Amino acid sequence: MENPAFNRAIRSFVLRQGHLTASQQRAIDEGMPRWGIDYQPQALDLAQAFGREAPKIMEIGFGMGTATAEIAAANPQNDYLGVEVHSPGVGNLCKLIGEQQLGNLRLIRHDAVEVMDHMLPDGCLDGVHIFFPDPWHKKRHNKRRLIQVPFIEKLVKKLKPGGYLHAATDWEDYAIQIMEVFSANAELQNTAEAYAPRPAYRPLTKFEARGIRLGHGVWDIVFTRK
Repeated sequence: MENPAFNRAIRSFVLRQGHLTASQQRAIDEGMPRWGIDYQPQALDLAQAFGREAPKIMEIGFGMGTATAEIAAANPQNDYLGVEVHSPGVGNLCKLIGEQQLGNLRLIRHDAVEVMDHMLPDGCLDGVHIFFPDPWHKKRHNKRRLIQVPFIEKLVKKLKPGGYLHAATDWEDYAIQIMEVFSANAELQNTAEAYAPRPAYRPLTKFEARGIRLGHGVWDIVFTRK
């Protein structure tokens, strides 16, 4: 039986707004009316939102959006839906969309769990990206991690058969947990024997490259829906 208390608590984020610069606020004010989708507790027609039929990939928690913009620019055949609550990141990605004239990116500034529950029809996504989610590295905080069984059960339903779920982390114990959670879902299958090589579409960030030079690991976990 599901734990109602846990279900009420599940969130895709912990709100830490940070400093919103004047340019980020201006980018939000100018960009969100053009590229933003307002949260509404009703089904979203993704083809209508993007104005075309194309593969739809959602990114949960895009941070400052630099990698998101790079992926969208390099893959114009796909449409990307970024879901993020932190205003500085939303503002920065709005700025990047405008500078690069990216027509295949839309943003929702809201909790991804509520977006999934109320806006996304089942089987509407071709892929999901969750790159470097908060690791909550202290053991007593592990329960706050995003990637846990109830969350993935919700998420898998939004994937089309054959759609992929790609997580990446630089915390080994979180990588182990992600692998366990994905492997435990009967509707998912691994695309590799264990951890996957970094797919070409995921850019190597400066932070990640520095970590690799210092000998730190990065783990990509890529599963598909059966």
